[in-house]
This record gives sequence, C-alpha cells and structure tokens, in this order.
Amino acid sequence: VQLQASGGGLVQAGGSLRLSCAASGDIWIYRAMGWYRQAPGKERVLVADINRDGTATHYADSAQGRFVISKDDHKNAVDLQMNWLQPEDTAVYYCAADPDFGAFRFRPYKYWGQGTLVTVSS
Repeated sequence: VQLQASGGGLVQAGGSLRLSCAASGDIWIYRAMGWYRQAPGKERVLVADINRDGTATHYADSAQGRFVISKDDHKNAVDLQMNWLQPEDTAVYYCAADPDFGAFRFRPYKYWGQGTLVTVSS
C-alpha cells in the first residue's frame, strides 16, 4: 500500500485546512485509513480514522467536533477537514492505513505515508 498525503500548510488560528490521502497498490489489504499527528517533542497520536466502507470513525478528543474524516472511493482517498484550527494543532500530520480497524488502540498503524506539516499561527 502506498499512501500519498497532501494539503498541509500555514493557517491562522480559527481557520481551516483540508488534508487528503490517496492510496494505491494493494488497497484491498486495509480496513482502516486515517490520520496521525506528531507535534514537536511529542509522540505520534491518532487524530481520526475511518473504516473501509465509511460507516465507522474514531476521533481523538482534541479533534471531536472540529475535524471531519471522510472517504472518496472514486479516488481511493481519505480526507480530513480541519476547522477552527488552533496553535496546538500544529504538527506533522501522517496518513496511515491498517488491515485492522481499531488497531490504533493496541499499536500504530502498519502503513504510512509521508508527513505533511500543518502550522497554525496565533
């Protein structure tokens, strides 16, 4: 599975950004796709993920109510709409996929794309 992330950038507090992750290769392997983030000096944590048919999602508490994850089956992509961004959302965001939806509770996802930097200025 190859994952290509896009959409990061610089935004002012209160603004919005949309990240997109396109999957290619053996996409039949994964049952979950989502986004992790890693802020400077902190561990990488799950932000949101979605299952293969788009019927179930998980959100970190920090993302709940502000971020929305969705699937675009035509593009084999998963998007993360981030609204009301705050400086604490500044991080490198990583697209990830896994054969097991819910695996994030026990271990990091198996497949990773390159990170995309999101910077939120105050």
